[in-house]
Amino acid sequence: MIYDIPKPEISPGFTENDIHRIREWNYERLRDATVEERLADNRRRAAEARASMDAARSLRRNIAQSG
Repeated sequence: MIYDIPKPEISPGFTENDIHRIREWNYERLRDATVEERLADNRRRAAEARASMDAARSLRRNIAQSG
């Protein structure tokens, strides 16, 4: 079971404490999840990251071609 726990606030300088908050958030979010639920969550988040990177690459290509 994946809980709907709000994401932690990350400081502009991204400190060691931010890493600890992210790890705690992720633990709490997935602590009772099954292996299948964890895999599905990882795949969903990876797909979101991939789509974000692809969009950034596309934007850079468009800027380079028009510039």
